[in-house]
Amino acid sequence: MPEPTKKDETPNGQPEESVAPDSNGALPLPEISLEVSPPPEAVAEGQEPVETDGKQPEPAEPAEPEPVQAVVAQEPSPAENGSNQPQPVEVGVKEQAESSNTTEKGEGPCSPPPHDEDDAAATTPSPTPQPEEANTLKKLSIELPNDSVPLPEMGRKDSVWSLGDGQAPEDLDKPIDTPPRSTLLIESPQSASMAVGGDISFVAKVEAKDLLRKPTVKWFKGKWMDLASKTGKHLQLKETFDRQTKIHTFEMHIIKAKENYAGNYRCEVTYKDKFDSCSFDLEVKEAETGSQNIDIRSAFKRREPKQQDDAPDVDVWEILKNARPDQYEKIAFMYGITDLRGLLRRMKKIPKEEKKSEAFAKKLEPAYQVDKGGKIRLVVDLADPTVELKWYKNGQEIRPSPKYIFEHKGTQRIMVINNCSMNDDAAYSVAAGDEKCATELFVKELPVKIVKGIEPVKTTVNERIELECEVSEEGAQVKWMKNGVEVPTGVRSRYRVKSEGTKHFLVIDDASREDTGTYSLMASGGTSEAHVKVDLKPLKIYQDLQDMTVKLGQPLKLHCEIYPGNVPGRWYRNGQLIQPNDRITIIHRNKVHRLEIEASSLHDAGDYTFVPEGYSQSLSAKIHIIDPPRVHLDSLNFPDNMVTIVAGNKLRLEIPISGEPAPRVVWMKGERVILESGHRVRAETYGDQTSLTIDITEREDSGNYKIVLQNEAGEATASVKIKVVDIPDPPEAPLVPVVGGDWCSMTWEPPKYDGGSPILGYFIERKKKQSSRWMRLNFDLIKETSFEPKKMIEGVPYEVRIFAVNAIGVSKPSEPSKAFTPLAVTSEPTMLVVDDVTDTTVTVKWRPPETIGAAGLDGYIVEYCIEGANDWVVSNTELTEKTKYTITGLTPGSKILVRVRAINAAGASPPRTLQHSVLVKEVIEPPKIRVPRHLKQTYTRRVGEAVNLVVPFMGKPRPKVTWLKEGNPIEPTHVSIRNTDCDSIIFIRKAERSHSGKYEMTVQVENHVDTAIIDIQIVDLPGPPQCVTIEDVWGGNVALVWTPPKDNGNSPITGYTIQKADKKTMEWFTCIEHYHRTCITITELVVGNEYFFRMYSENMCGLSEAATQTKKSALIVKEGISPHDTAQHQYHAQPHSFTLPPTGMQMKTHEFNDRDFKEAPKFTQPLINTFAIAGYNATLNCSVRANPRPKVIWMKNKIAILDDPRYRMFSNQGVCTLEIRKPSPYDGGMYTCKAINDLGEAQVDCKLEVKGGFTFYELMQRGVPLHLIDKYMNEHKIVEQEK
Repeated sequence: MPEPTKKDETPNGQPEESVAPDSNGALPLPEISLEVSPPPEAVAEGQEPVETDGKQPEPAEPAEPEPVQAVVAQEPSPAENGSNQPQPVEVGVKEQAESSNTTEKGEGPCSPPPHDEDDAAATTPSPTPQPEEANTLKKLSIELPNDSVPLPEMGRKDSVWSLGDGQAPEDLDKPIDTPPRSTLLIESPQSASMAVGGDISFVAKVEAKDLLRKPTVKWFKGKWMDLASKTGKHLQLKETFDRQTKIHTFEMHIIKAKENYAGNYRCEVTYKDKFDSCSFDLEVKEAETGSQNIDIRSAFKRREPKQQDDAPDVDVWEILKNARPDQYEKIAFMYGITDLRGLLRRMKKIPKEEKKSEAFAKKLEPAYQVDKGGKIRLVVDLADPTVELKWYKNGQEIRPSPKYIFEHKGTQRIMVINNCSMNDDAAYSVAAGDEKCATELFVKELPVKIVKGIEPVKTTVNERIELECEVSEEGAQVKWMKNGVEVPTGVRSRYRVKSEGTKHFLVIDDASREDTGTYSLMASGGTSEAHVKVDLKPLKIYQDLQDMTVKLGQPLKLHCEIYPGNVPGRWYRNGQLIQPNDRITIIHRNKVHRLEIEASSLHDAGDYTFVPEGYSQSLSAKIHIIDPPRVHLDSLNFPDNMVTIVAGNKLRLEIPISGEPAPRVVWMKGERVILESGHRVRAETYGDQTSLTIDITEREDSGNYKIVLQNEAGEATASVKIKVVDIPDPPEAPLVPVVGGDWCSMTWEPPKYDGGSPILGYFIERKKKQSSRWMRLNFDLIKETSFEPKKMIEGVPYEVRIFAVNAIGVSKPSEPSKAFTPLAVTSEPTMLVVDDVTDTTVTVKWRPPETIGAAGLDGYIVEYCIEGANDWVVSNTELTEKTKYTITGLTPGSKILVRVRAINAAGASPPRTLQHSVLVKEVIEPPKIRVPRHLKQTYTRRVGEAVNLVVPFMGKPRPKVTWLKEGNPIEPTHVSIRNTDCDSIIFIRKAERSHSGKYEMTVQVENHVDTAIIDIQIVDLPGPPQCVTIEDVWGGNVALVWTPPKDNGNSPITGYTIQKADKKTMEWFTCIEHYHRTCITITELVVGNEYFFRMYSENMCGLSEAATQTKKSALIVKEGISPHDTAQHQYHAQPHSFTLPPTGMQMKTHEFNDRDFKEAPKFTQPLINTFAIAGYNATLNCSVRANPRPKVIWMKNKIAILDDPRYRMFSNQGVCTLEIRKPSPYDGGMYTCKAINDLGEAQVDCKLEVKGGFTFYELMQRGVPLHLIDKYMNEHKIVEQEK
């Protein structure tokens, strides 16, 4: 265990503490020690160092506590460890604590530094431990005391800067919590050296171009010491900012540096989540002296690295193995090792051999404890008894003496310490040859007990008091207390403390009455207290003071004689001490004491007392001053003697008066006398003042009040004016002349009566007319008589009112204004575009405003002006409610600007203006027919329904539209056709089947032609089937065969409905519906019944009106009945059903094989090439027949479509559908539907083309000029024709 440094102690056994205030008056910096040391076992046996934080490390055995090691090793510089980042160091905070069971021991407080200029020479370092000891660690501390303050004035320890130990190899694998590094420093502080007593500055710069606020900069010494709390006489921090270069400059100035200022420093910069730091070294060169003492700090100074060529051939592995952990960085720096952490990790894996002590068979225990005055034995067992042994205390060798006795018992060496005192509380070590073991001795101080207590004392003033108390031990530390407060014993104190052996005395030489109290002596083992009482001495009076009556202004003389004559005294008037001045003279001559006042005043009247000092008796007399009455209005501090009071408050006017004897006072208002017995208004007089009280003031109380005073010396009068002020009257109802969308303008007149105080301003409140809740609009007074309330709801009626405010308060509210409703103009119209242009007209259209408001929308005004002019011409004299308007009467070839305003009851909205001017000229636009989606396929209607088709188209000028049916003109008597500028309507009031066919629409603009074909199909109910016959009858089954109807109703037959009826009832029942084939077998017929059958055909319009019935009936015969019995009922289809066997034989039943319905997939409806519009959903449909049910796969460009959210696939009753959601041109291509089952597969293909692009309307809406639109449309048309 390392030997701790010897502790400095004061004569009384307590560590000396000092306080050195900074230049700014602050206390000196506290001592902070950063300590790192592994336990002795870790150093000796290669275990991991234990981190200490000011606490006792866990010992191996509970019964033997181990003290904390107070050591500090040097922190490696950046150049030594090859990195600019600080290396983590285990840190412990040095503490000193004592307890009965566990004793923790730290290094004693540092002795105060010298306070003269020769502090370098006066400092004597502690003895240096032997360098060969493996577990002895070094310490380096840097102190920054204020050497301008003398030692006695310092109240606590000086500040100490300490550096941490190196890192053990076991700690290298531990994670290091370091903030993320980023480049913030553009200029870093550099390492430097200086002489003792010199000044130096370190500068760090941070660029602030990308920083929103000032970064945080901290300066550290060593690992953790923040220098911000150390600023003072020797250390100053400064920061500046250059606004031109955007650079923060941070400076650290060290003034009059000392030797212990040397070491490693670090500058850290943080900004939000960014972090940067830089380490640098400061070397302080010390003056050379003749001292032979070894300075441990020289071992920590930086050395210049040796040249590689001159480096000796040494084994660094062996050096590191035999070195202490705190020397690793030093060895690495000395031999140029850059990867020290890697070497230490490899060393950690090398098995370590435990070294056994060669000199000691049993070492000292880690710590010993003994009571003060007791005896302790320190025993070691030597392996070699011939080895010379030396004992040390705090590094100093111990010589034999009566206190220290050395004994030898075989191989045991014993040191006995007799009569242990607190000075024996130290670190002890024993050296046997080159080996050494150490321990610490803790001396427990016994409590000091009271042997003889303090006795009570009763005496008189000016006597000597001596309090005595005897304790159980000489030189014990005790405290004298008075009434629980420690007695001051300084140089100027009245109390003296002395001790003789075990006796302690408290002496008061000149006692006074203030010394009366309870005195006590406190020792560590008890307390003794006693009461001390000090009384005054008796006094002889030869001549007493006499009562006197003096006129105001006359001299006043008081005289008395007492014995003894040398006793001083004090004069008091009405209990107040009288001090001599220019007017008052105090005379003391032997036995005579006199008080003389040149000119008496009213204040001189009263009870006079002379009190001899130190005596219990006093002399008294009464002095009476006669004075004429006077009223002191000046003390009221009211201008012109006017008192202002708020109406309704209580007024109590107190006016000082004077006069001896007390004058008679009368209050009057006009000719009316105010009595003391008045109810609301009354006058009162007492002492040296009179008062007028008005409980509840009113406006009528204003006026002049007269005060009359009379006594023996004369009469005095005075007058006071009282003004009663009140809140103002309410203003008249405000007026609202102007109303806006959410605001209004209001005015009002001031109130007729201002309450006697000027109007300071007004408060405004408003409410909805239907509500009863008023809301205040202003919190700061409005001095004007007009206001504009805002933030009102449009269309809601409001009312406003006014409050007048003066210095007294707020008036009652005015009457509410007439109700008004805020109305706002609409917002500007939206999406104003040009719809059409001719040689003399321009048609524009727009959409309504986004915000219309409560006032609604009355209409629009369209204005235009010639390009280059500012005169806007209103095109429509009356408002138009439509959102489309044509401006007429324009000059061909001119360019105009157009704008539109929305009008309502609140006025005109802001205008919406075209972004570009419009050229008044007819533009040729090739025709384009926009066939609706539902007309691209066959358009089907029933007979008798109306046909109304609208086909829009585009083209300018107005295209010519023609219709053809099957290549022939359409007769207007059958079909009505109406054409407009943008669409063509074909109308058939009552459709007939003859109206079915292909209609061709042609749109022509000059040489440009566009055509479209519309297929119209008029359908009707189908006719009945042509012939229904009974093909065969067997068992309970009947086979029916029929032929399709001649008239299918112009629509494919979708199925048939078969009904049966019993011949007896002829009630028809449906057997099956929606049957697709032309033959069927009716089963489950009742034996013995005879049936007729009929058939309905069905298409998309429904069932046929008539049905075809079988001509013959089918009799269901029971097996075993002779055919002759039923011959008359049977139909003529017997050969198909059965044969006539011989009489008496049964009918032979035919055997039928079940039909095999399995078949390979076959598409009954293929896919059709389709055109889709970009952004609109498209569907592909086909139908397939297969048994068993096939698996359907959709493919695009021969690639299967799987889990794509843009596609949805359906399959219902063999109909397969693929839906493409909002296709884009990318979705165009070849689509395939493939059906697969066990019998085979089939597939169909189609081509999908997605058309996209901008329409003419969209281009106009985007504000594209017309010539560019024309060019774009022509190019698009050419591309479509090429396709």
